[in-house]
Amino acid sequence: MSRSWLSIRVELVSGHGADLWPRPGRVIAAARTHSFAQLAEAIDLAFGRWDLAHLHTFTLADQTGVSPLKWWEGEAPEGTLDGHSTTLSRLKAGEHFAYVFDLGDNWAHLCTVDDRRIDPLQELGEKPSRPMPYWGWGTLPDQYGRRWDGDDGETPMPKRPPRGLGDLPPILPWWGDRRRG
Repeated sequence: MSRSWLSIRVELVSGHGADLWPRPGRVIAAARTHSFAQLAEAIDLAFGRWDLAHLHTFTLADQTGVSPLKWWEGEAPEGTLDGHSTTLSRLKAGEHFAYVFDLGDNWAHLCTVDDRRIDPLQELGEKPSRPMPYWGWGTLPDQYGRRWDGDDGETPMPKRPPRGLGDLPPILPWWGDRRRG
């Protein structure tokens, strides 16, 4: 297979009221025939988003907006292209564009199309039907800023169990309290 797929670097710049540094990122392989809606889904999954019921939008270098028009119920900004039918063939090597997930918390990403095309078989070991991350770095913040299950932003952090991983069932050799019978 020729080197025909795009490699798109995606860096999380800010969100939930905070600028992030160093910026966590992922690199996503995508065919030029994939849609912006498919790219949005790949970005959201790669960044650990679990509540996907939020509006999102891409802003291209020429300020063109791309977003699922059905979500806007006729109120999309003028000139916005439908993310389900607009393909990544609009992107050029070296181009920068932005992706914002959750227009309330504004999880903003800088996306950069790599200058070189990739072969998905070499990078991923397969030719997937959707865009797919194949490299990444950094600590990903929780979508709502939660640090543990039940974090309400006011309750103190739970104390760590006294024997490290002693509270876990002894499925793995280093888990659980081996002194328990």
